[in-house]
Amino acid sequence: MTSNTRPADETLGYEQARDELIEVVRRLEAGGISLEESLALWERGEELAKVCRRWLEGARERLDAALAEEAAAQDEDEGGESTERRAR
Repeated sequence: MTSNTRPADETLGYEQARDELIEVVRRLEAGGISLEESLALWERGEELAKVCRRWLEGARERLDAALAEEAAAQDEDEGGESTERRAR
């Protein structure tokens, strides 16, 4: 198995996967390689794209959770203020 056909490592960071994907695309676009090597690069690119997608989806989930938490805290703050005003 060549380095271009190894499975995308689950511990591969987003930046590493992205950089390798960019290199795969560059090599495919440059041409001059055999059909077999092109297919191996394409498969590696698909694996790397999945790794990047998982990282981005995870980041989106974390961002959504943080925004929801912030919105809930603001709602609590606003609710507390209106309760205090009504008590006066």
